[in-house]
Formats: sequence, C-alpha cells, structure tokens
Amino acid sequence: MAPRQDANGPGRYHDSAVWRALDALAETVDRRIGWDRLPRPLGLAVLAGVRDTLRRRNLHDTRTVAATNEPPVSPRRPEDMVNRTLDGSYNDLTDPAMGMAGSRFGRNIPLDDIPQESRADKLTPNPREVSRALMTRSSLIEATSVNALVAPWLQFMIRDWFSHGTSPQDNPWEIELAEDDEWPQRPMHIMRVMEDPTRPASAPSRYPTSINTSSHWWDASQIYGHTPEYQKFVRTGHDGKLRVEPDGSLPLPPGQDGNPTEEPGFWIGLAMLQTVFTLEHNAVCDMLRSRYPAWGDEQIFQRARLVIAALVAKIHTVEWTPAVISHPTTVTALRANWFGLAGERLRRQFDRISGSELVSGIPGAQTQHYGVPYSLTEEFTAVYRMHPLVPDDWSFRSATDDRPLGEFTLRDLSGPDGMALMQKVPMQDLLYSMGTQHPGLVSLHNFPRFLQEFVRPDGKLMDLAATDILRHREMGIPRYCAFRRLMHLDAPKTFEDLTDDPATARTMSELYQGDIERLDLMVGLYAERKPAGFAFSDTAFRIFVLMASRRLNSDRFFTTDYTPAVYTPEGLDWIADNSMATVLLRHYPGLRPSMREAENAFTPWVRAAG
Repeated sequence: MAPRQDANGPGRYHDSAVWRALDALAETVDRRIGWDRLPRPLGLAVLAGVRDTLRRRNLHDTRTVAATNEPPVSPRRPEDMVNRTLDGSYNDLTDPAMGMAGSRFGRNIPLDDIPQESRADKLTPNPREVSRALMTRSSLIEATSVNALVAPWLQFMIRDWFSHGTSPQDNPWEIELAEDDEWPQRPMHIMRVMEDPTRPASAPSRYPTSINTSSHWWDASQIYGHTPEYQKFVRTGHDGKLRVEPDGSLPLPPGQDGNPTEEPGFWIGLAMLQTVFTLEHNAVCDMLRSRYPAWGDEQIFQRARLVIAALVAKIHTVEWTPAVISHPTTVTALRANWFGLAGERLRRQFDRISGSELVSGIPGAQTQHYGVPYSLTEEFTAVYRMHPLVPDDWSFRSATDDRPLGEFTLRDLSGPDGMALMQKVPMQDLLYSMGTQHPGLVSLHNFPRFLQEFVRPDGKLMDLAATDILRHREMGIPRYCAFRRLMHLDAPKTFEDLTDDPATARTMSELYQGDIERLDLMVGLYAERKPAGFAFSDTAFRIFVLMASRRLNSDRFFTTDYTPAVYTPEGLDWIADNSMATVLLRHYPGLRPSMREAENAFTPWVRAAG
C-alpha cells in the first residue's frame, strides 16, 4: 500500500498514463468483484490502485479559501529541528504552520462537491428521530473478534488527533421533538461547531471551513498537551519524567479546558490508557537515563516523547486497526505500511533494505505530501464516529481468579464517578476486565443508551447520536450515496439494497421519505454489509486506505527524521521491540496468564481460572 516510485527517487509519486490505466482497472475490479473477495495478492494490488486514485482525486486543501488571522508561528529554535513542538509547528520545515493546532481541516472531496444545504435541509430528517428510530440499542450487538479495549483506545487516539471546538451556547441548533419523546427540554438544543477564526467575514460561504484545535500530527498530544501550562503540570522536571502518584494513579491536571473529569467524553477507559502510557514514558526515560547519564531533564523528555508517539502510532497501525478490520488482505496491507512487504523480521534485522516504502515500510522513507499540504480532514473525523464500539454495561472481575468485582454501567464509569471507581478497582483488574469482554459492532440499533441521554458538564442533556448526525450535515459532509460516489464506489438504488433487514429498510424509507439520496452518511455507514472480519464499513475504510498512510508519509518524524540521530539507536530499538502486549505486561505483569494466547492485545484474552 506504499506509493509507486519513479526515476526521481524514493517517495516521488508516479502519475504516468500507464499507472492511471492500472489504477482505473483496479477500480473496475473493486466495483465488480470487491477487493475482499479476491485472493490476498490480487486484493492487495486492487487496494494499492484504489489508494493511488484516492491520492490523486481525494486530497484537497482548504487553505486555498481566503484566510486571515491564521495562528501565529513562533520563530524557529534550533531544538525545533529535532523535537516535536507543543503546537505542531515546524513539522514541515518549509511550511511551519502546516498541521499545527488552530489550522484548518482539509477535505477528501473537491470543494465544489461540498453540499450546499439550507438550514431546513440540515434539519431534515429530524436528527433526534433518526437517533431514536435507527440508533437506539436494545441489547449489545457484539464484535466478537476483538476485546473491549478497542473502544477506549480509539477515544485515546481521537484525543490526540482532532477537536472542532464548540461555539457559545447562545446560538444552538434547535431540534423539534415528537409528542411521545420524553426528552425533558423542548426544543432540544445541539451546540454548533466553533466558527473558523481564520475566516474573514468577507469570504464566500460556499466552502465551509473549520479549524482543528489540536495538532493534526500524530504526536501524542493527549499525553503531553499542546499548551505550556498543561505540559508543565504533567512533568516532574526531573529525568524527563511525567508525574505519577505513589499509588500508581495520575494527578488530575486542570485539563486543556478545565478539570478533565468534567470534560465531555472523559471516562475510566481514557484514564486507564493515559496511565499506561504515562508509565511507559517513564520507563523510556529510565532507559535513556541509564544510557546517557549526562543528559538533562529536557533532552530525556523530548527523546522519550518521540519514542512514545511513534510507539502509539505503530500500535494503532499494526495492532488496533488490523484487529478491528481483520480481513487477511487488510492485515497484510496495514502491516506493510509500517514494515513493508519485506516483513517485520527483515525490517528488524536490516532496518531498510530499500528506499521504497513498498518494500521496507514508511518509517524512515522520504516525506511525501502528494502535492497537497498535510492536514486531517472533515471526512476523516466523520468516519471515525464509532460510538457503538462502547458497551453500556460492564462486568469487572479479578485478573487473578476471575472473581466478580461488580457490575457497572457506562454512566458509572464516566466523569468523577469513573475516577472514584479507579481508586477502588486495581488497574490490573480493569485492564483484565476489558480484555476479556467484547465491544459493540459499529452498526445500526447499537448506539450506547447512555450517550443518547448524556448529561454534559454544564448540566445540559445531549443525544450524541443526534449530534453526530447533525454535525455531518453542518460540516458539509455529503450524504451517504454521494459520499460513496466521491469515493469511486457504486451507490445503492434502494434501501433494500443497503440492508438485509426488511424492517430497518422500511424505517429508513419512512424517515427519508423514500429518497435514498437523502440518507445520512452515518446511517449508511452503520447499515451497510461489512467485509469479513470488519467491525465497521467498507465505505469508511476508503478514508483509512487514503489517510492511514498519509499521516505517516507526511510526518518528518516518521520519515526523514526517523533516524538514530533524532530518536537515539536505543529509542528506535524500543519502538521496534515493543507492542501493546509488552507495554501492558511491563507495568501489569499479573496479566500474563490471560494474555498468553493473545498474539494481538486487542483480541480477546483468556479468562482466569476461578
């Protein structure tokens, strides 16, 4: 799944007429047969052609729309050449604002194809009614090939990748409610996305834009923050380490926007992974301190941060994603992004045997933006709305003997209640419990009930499913059929073409007044038939085909600066030698009996003998 090379050197994308013809052939085969029905070598070839087409046609820069008041970039310091900056600036040394916090989301569709919908269009059909009729979970539909750690892991990643921010509450969307809807506030209010502060008032409104308040880079900012105040709080100031309490828990920082336990979405799963990788950061610091005793706090901290960010990216690329889309072809393709088709063994033995990322993987290859400045995209955020992964009900058990420790709801695990529970249930038992339970399948009728009636920190009630649906419309995400065509896929002609469930097809038809072209993207993604081994849709996978490698290709700390001089030889060895399993077992060795058969830490673990 790496870019083809041409005579101009590694990393140059070859866009000749011959390759275009081959890519067109791959697209035709994909439409008529499907990459997932082909033998693995042919499936890989088809996916490579599909990705080449997406790279040519589905990367679009919103910075071409008029901009003022762009986030200021500080003067470059010598250390910015080898350190990740707080705000993500200077990742690209020729374009220091690229991907920094406060810069715009890009698009995976041409700007002229952004839907031009009126206010009435955006509210039709009623997002609350779509939520009630198509999203509500009566019982958990399980994804049995993975364990429940996949759900908090995804949120842990999203906290690093993106945040739109929200506008002041004095101008919300107002959603009318049905007579039988028992929602306590009428009308329902859904907060709008924050207006783009880089957009001049005189700019035409045809192309909506918004900013990412986080850095676009895969830089582990959910651990280290992107403000000086946050980073100062989490650091000890000694030997590069982060703060950990004597009992192994983390001190509660003020958060990026306040107390983290009072931020929307904060729950025990997020706190668990924050703790695990804080401990892992400190383990890297211990290793570096032993190898480089003359180094000070800042030098150790910055090298350790690079190592942790890369380790997290590796885990997501070769473990989490292959677990949730466990088709043999995609497992090979995703591992090739990191190790190349030569495989992990050759990569570990010889580092790179070729300048081609196809052979030796992306880390250490040349930086490549494919002609478009790097950013995360609105479509990327749209397809990562996977709240059905989260169960409503959780059973916590002892890692040593599987003894029941209690039954809890998602509400019990959220906010301050979740932090209080972490003081009662040991981390090892929490991890064991999630490792031996299943998450939900990303499908209709499987949205967490708690998140359909979620009490915000300000006391306001929100339906997150309705919010997600409206957010897609607000941000100019095409409806499902149009989105499929823009991803070079055929669109269903009827609701019955989309789902095998006649009752669900009838409900969709009633809600959308028989017009499948009006079907919301999220509804279509959740409804469509999934390839074997997939916990989410093939349509969403098209964005991953494009963006999974782009996030590595564009980041110099994963490409040209993925070197011993920047990371240290020991740092690169740490990344190569470790996985999610080794991280967990280093800090919680009591998990070893349950994880003994888990080749991938995100697949189900063995229950302890009682």
